[in-house]
Amino acid sequence: MHLEFTLNGELAALPHFLTSLAIGLLIGLERERSPGSRAGLRTFALVALFGTLAAMLSEKATPWLLPSGLVIVGLMTISTYLRAKDKNADPGTTTVAAILVCYGLGAAVWYGYHNLAVMLAIITTILLYFKAELHGITQNLSRRDLISVLQFAVLSFIILPILPDKNFGPYEATNPYQIWLMVVLISGVSLAGYIALRLLGQRHGAILGLFGGLVSSTATTLVYARRSVENQSFTQLAVVVILIANLTVLIRLAIISAVASPAIVPQLLPVLGSGFLLGASVTAYWWHKLSALQEEAPMPEIKNPTEIRTAATFGLIYGIVLFCSAWLSDIAGSGGLYAVAVISGLTDVDAITLSSLRLYELGKLDITQTVMAISLGLLSNIGFKLGLIFFFGHRLLARQCISGMLATAGGIGFALLFLI
Repeated sequence: MHLEFTLNGELAALPHFLTSLAIGLLIGLERERSPGSRAGLRTFALVALFGTLAAMLSEKATPWLLPSGLVIVGLMTISTYLRAKDKNADPGTTTVAAILVCYGLGAAVWYGYHNLAVMLAIITTILLYFKAELHGITQNLSRRDLISVLQFAVLSFIILPILPDKNFGPYEATNPYQIWLMVVLISGVSLAGYIALRLLGQRHGAILGLFGGLVSSTATTLVYARRSVENQSFTQLAVVVILIANLTVLIRLAIISAVASPAIVPQLLPVLGSGFLLGASVTAYWWHKLSALQEEAPMPEIKNPTEIRTAATFGLIYGIVLFCSAWLSDIAGSGGLYAVAVISGLTDVDAITLSSLRLYELGKLDITQTVMAISLGLLSNIGFKLGLIFFFGHRLLARQCISGMLATAGGIGFALLFLI
């Protein structure tokens, strides 16, 4: 009874301090490894405990105690580095920031944000530990790449919030906020592939197909088709890169569909998965034959996917396809929708995919029509890229690529037979 009373009384706060102690030890463990750091395991553990203690006492005494503690910790840490005799040593900015974060996390634990504080502590430790890797990434990114990130921020956090989230026009198919949200979604996926492509360089050969497919499978196909004409010995590598890029489109669409309309994924995934499995089996054969190849893969010549003009163009195309899909499906039934899917899928399968998902969310299309429209757009896109290969590429490239791309198309068509 006495023990229970004690736990419910004075020691009720003990779990908070134990969590803070664990957070401080985690961050301090990483700082202990840093030669230039003047704060290590014990310092960070004590700062985290001090944060929790200050938060607790600020509720009992004065609210100013918590910010005063933050100022004291900051001044003590800064003064430690200012007193350092070695002027060439690490100025300690990162450690000072880490200590202040540690204090704040200790305070957050007291206010009940245990899980959030632990998650932030792990993220903080990761940022501290991977210093060299993060510096390497920033050095590999060009001014154009940094502009890409800033442009994506403009698309997401400046333009998107000010757009009205209302349906306008015939069939109420035009929603400025939803249209731009899809622009942000596509730009985000493309930007991830674009940055990865820039960081990867030419070091990993055929893996460029994966990131090239995230950015633009059509551009990747065209680049490698042209390269096969310039150098016939490059053909084998070009085959693998093109096939991987086109398989990545299926993964890309699965991700986009899961974000835009999760309810349709169980019906769409078998179609995409069937095409992926058959296409991947043929791609694996050509990958095996590529093992002895020594040539480096060229970087695909692609545009920045987050440029305002590029984003606005996609938004315009998406809006037009969305309206045409709603209009033609109303006056011509599913046949009109499928015609739009085939035409728009020739150059861009994202627009017909997102427009079909939007109409499905509005209740204007059923599941079968939506999956069929997306599949037809995919098949049309595969046919268009095969045409690029035959027109711009070497004959040997065309003969080898056709097996993998037709296998993907065949898998999609086979799955559709069970859907219809």
